Amino acid sequence: MKNKLIAILVGLSTVVLTISLPMAEAATSKLSMTVKQTPNLIEPLLTFYGALTPKKSGLVVKIQSEIDGKWSDTRFSTKTTKVGTWKLETVVTAQDSIMKYRAKVTVGSKTIYSTVKKITIKPAAEISETAPVIAVEALGPGGRIHGVDISRWQHPYGKLIDFTKMYSAGIRFAMIKASDTRDDADALALQYLLIDRPAAQAAGIYTGFYHYAILPNTTDPAAIIRDATAQAQKVIWRVSAIGGLTARDLPYALDLENKCVKVNSNGSCATYATKSSVTLWAETFMEILNVKLGRKPILYSYASFLEGSMNKSTALGKYPLWLAQYAINPFDPINQPGLKPGGCYVHSWTSSACQSQWIIWQYSSCGIGTKYGVPSARVDLNVFRGTAQNFIDLTAGTWVPDPIDLMPVYEATTMLISKQKATDTSKAVTFSVGVNRPDGSPVVTGTVRFAYDPLLIDKPKLTQTVTRAASGLWTLSIKGFTAGTWVGSIQFTDQTKTHAATELPVTFELLQGLAPMPTPTKSATPAPATDGCKYQIKN
Repeated sequence: MKNKLIAILVGLSTVVLTISLPMAEAATSKLSMTVKQTPNLIEPLLTFYGALTPKKSGLVVKIQSEIDGKWSDTRFSTKTTKVGTWKLETVVTAQDSIMKYRAKVTVGSKTIYSTVKKITIKPAAEISETAPVIAVEALGPGGRIHGVDISRWQHPYGKLIDFTKMYSAGIRFAMIKASDTRDDADALALQYLLIDRPAAQAAGIYTGFYHYAILPNTTDPAAIIRDATAQAQKVIWRVSAIGGLTARDLPYALDLENKCVKVNSNGSCATYATKSSVTLWAETFMEILNVKLGRKPILYSYASFLEGSMNKSTALGKYPLWLAQYAINPFDPINQPGLKPGGCYVHSWTSSACQSQWIIWQYSSCGIGTKYGVPSARVDLNVFRGTAQNFIDLTAGTWVPDPIDLMPVYEATTMLISKQKATDTSKAVTFSVGVNRPDGSPVVTGTVRFAYDPLLIDKPKLTQTVTRAASGLWTLSIKGFTAGTWVGSIQFTDQTKTHAATELPVTFELLQGLAPMPTPTKSATPAPATDGCKYQIKN
């Protein structure tokens, strides 16, 4: 009888725990909402956007309005994305009206409401000629459409960008850093992407995105293709996580300006990628994005890099080019990038007339931040080549992710240690480590480290250096061991929770090495101050 009573109590406690979990989750959930009137050339357009925290995808967010003191559902609703964000737009026919709105979502059995937002709807400007729905006026230097590109560096101390002020200053597009090869930089890119994309679009600014690439330390074509494929997968997952591309988004861009694949301890570059390696990597990456996202991606680089670090490629020449070149004044409409005193830079986008076929020109990294609502002192400035219709054509098409394009969660992984080297205490212990997904392709995110066997008592402090050779391939270098036999494991972890952790046990023996000679200390000579904006356009 006693055992039966205990069993009943355990069963009841399990039921109570099961029921209380969704309620506890709902109790801690918060729903944010911002509502703005987006500049529009036909009728007033309202943009609602916000986020659910903790993030949860697929939940229905409904917009409510207050009429005569009573809240009721409107007919507008949307679903949260994989990262918990949501956004919707609607045309309104009222003029000069004042309304109160709030958003609601049901988490478990509890309904969560956002704070109430009050907005005065203003009539749209009277414009007679046919034009795109969202204004894309050419208000930049030289009569061109003006844009910026932004990243975490435009958010000093976490400060937010005033996109309404940016729009008023004539900016009509913003290229946002959305992903990075390096996991730590990638996490920061995602953090500000989720803030900047909806806020910019609500202010009437089109948004584009870019991926900063670090190339793999290999000349093997098969390995280069595998790495480019893995980094392209990261981009596809990122776009999927924010709900896909819309008609308000420009294509994704590849930021390819760094060919260093191995760095010395002093920060200088030890190894550079070959021209053929850089070109093959870019061709692979761009083609995957073209196929998967349904619109041609953009390639960003410097004219000197395109000429000196890549081979000419007809495959790359079919994609739009975003070209950086400073110290040329864009206010003169006949000025353009891609030219040098001795003629022109020759690369995949150079025409027979010795001109670069660029579509976006980054003409300065010294834009005056405060002028454009940016908290940082500087912001990159760009102009678009072409008419408003050319600009709209670049945004043509939308992309909504299929289930297979969604980023996995704790996907199973396997590890292989291909090389292990341990000699004596004067030299680093090194491991060559590879981690793969279930289909044999390399993991997209994550890193590796050594961990002591927990039963060991003596555990000297170690210095571990991880060098990425390519996606899913690392060289782990460890210093600090004393002489003797060491037991531990090589562990793979992924802070993004995309891939599951895995580990392999390792054992190695070290002899006593010669003590390192002391290095004489020298007082550092401060480098002379330089003005990076001395020859740039300060606009």
